Amino acid sequence: MWYINHPLLSPSGVACVGMWRVCIYHHHDSNFSNAKVYYRYTYHDDFLPPDIRVAQHLLLAANILGLLGKAFIILALRNVYMGILQKDDTCNPFVVSGILNITASGCISIVVLWNYYSIMSMEGIEFPSSFRVPFKPDVQEVGSALIVATLAAFLLLLSGTIFLSYTFPLDIQMHPEV
Repeated sequence: MWYINHPLLSPSGVACVGMWRVCIYHHHDSNFSNAKVYYRYTYHDDFLPPDIRVAQHLLLAANILGLLGKAFIILALRNVYMGILQKDDTCNPFVVSGILNITASGCISIVVLWNYYSIMSMEGIEFPSSFRVPFKPDVQEVGSALIVATLAAFLLLLSGTIFLSYTFPLDIQMHPEV
């Protein structure tokens, strides 16, 4: 969240700078209305800093890894339900799912830490002049998306650790004898 109060450069307002787009709300005192500008980043935008570009790729990788992790955990749970024993521990779907979830957690954690560092060091972004946003805000603070991403990284790490620690029972019986 960028709070802007540069009356000479631009009207006061708030800019929500995200990984995929920026939303700018300019406050105009004359008519008590807010001018809203939404801009979705494209691959050809030159003004984006490297941390946002890298974060976009890492978040995409985290989504794909998380999806694959879910697919492997479904396969693993199906195998447990069907009573299929895994003799080879290297291809255990629980282990594969755990590794994929921990890797996705690492991708998200890198994004969170880098973004937090950018916010705390007040790094600026050279937005196009049509946005009417200065290079650096007067005040910058962490948005709620960073908190949600931190929670997501922690939960992916926790689930990955649980899946890695799972072992198949030695005496799986589909129909136990009475």
